[in-house]
Amino acid sequence: MGKDYYKTLGIPKGSNEEEIKKAYRRMALRFHPDKNKDANAEEKFKEIAEAYEVLSDPKKRAVYDQLGEEGLKTGGSSSSGAPGSSTYHYTFHGDPHATFASFFGGSNPFDMFFGSNRHGRTNGFSFHNDHDADQEVDMDDDDPFTHFGRQFGFPGGINNGHAGEGRRRRGVPSERLGTGRKHQDPPVVHELKVSLEEIFHGCTKRMKITRRRLNPDGRSMRTEDKILNIIIKKGWKEGTKITFPKEGDETPENIPADIAFVLKDKGHAHFRRDGSNIIYNCKISLREALCGCTVSIPTLENRIISLPCHDIIKPGTVKRLRGEGLPYPKNPSHRGDLIVEFSVRFPDRIPPQSKEIIRQHLPQS
Repeated sequence: MGKDYYKTLGIPKGSNEEEIKKAYRRMALRFHPDKNKDANAEEKFKEIAEAYEVLSDPKKRAVYDQLGEEGLKTGGSSSSGAPGSSTYHYTFHGDPHATFASFFGGSNPFDMFFGSNRHGRTNGFSFHNDHDADQEVDMDDDDPFTHFGRQFGFPGGINNGHAGEGRRRRGVPSERLGTGRKHQDPPVVHELKVSLEEIFHGCTKRMKITRRRLNPDGRSMRTEDKILNIIIKKGWKEGTKITFPKEGDETPENIPADIAFVLKDKGHAHFRRDGSNIIYNCKISLREALCGCTVSIPTLENRIISLPCHDIIKPGTVKRLRGEGLPYPKNPSHRGDLIVEFSVRFPDRIPPQSKEIIRQHLPQS
């Protein structure tokens, strides 16, 4: 007895074209081998694809309805009245993934539906640094594909073959595509580390991204590289965000995500940052703290400033060198300060004779 394609898709024999599509969508997602780990999932996935290939084609379906699977595959005559030869031989091509890709509108369904888990990319992108360098949601609990979508990286499940249609996200741009609605993917945020010298002088960093783009046919996709030039202006603060609109992955179902870079200060050998000020920790000996000294203070411009200290320096003493810090972001011609914090190194031991001298000369309180 031949295969019952209607039973495979779980539909009655009189189902129309839309019902066949809905049935395939449901069954293909349910038995996709990357979601369903049952031992027979792969074979079931293949049977579902074959059933859809036959029932979605009016000519194949007409032969199948009249002669069954055997008549369809060994050659039979259709009484559908189609012009030309009525003898038909059908052989399933054997690739259920190709059927899946064709149905859902992508040349590579793994990239579209399972890319975030399979490739280890951030929302589909690869980043390469060429320099040294709550939103509220309305969940549709009745959507049978919501859990599937969350598991494989979609924000709102899969509905009518479109990623992200299982819920509506407030404040996210959308566009119409045929009878569906395209939503923009959430921004892809990438941390960008910068040195204090780069903030002091300003710089341009080059970041290479690898993303998917639609081909002119509007359905198939290609992978391409692009260099983003990130201009960092003098004095920009940590946490500053630079956004490149719609530079993310593009598929038939989405609006490309914005790509954003957020500045993060690198650690520095001499300084730490406090807004537009920089702080330098100056270590001096106890004798220098008591008797006075002149210390050498480095700057971001590789100059050395001599700082005389005539008064007694207590632990935690602070001196301020005006205008030697970082440029102000909104007024780069003016700069913050270089703040010198003093740390006093106490000796591990003092000779007995020195203790006596100190005892005689230092005040009691």
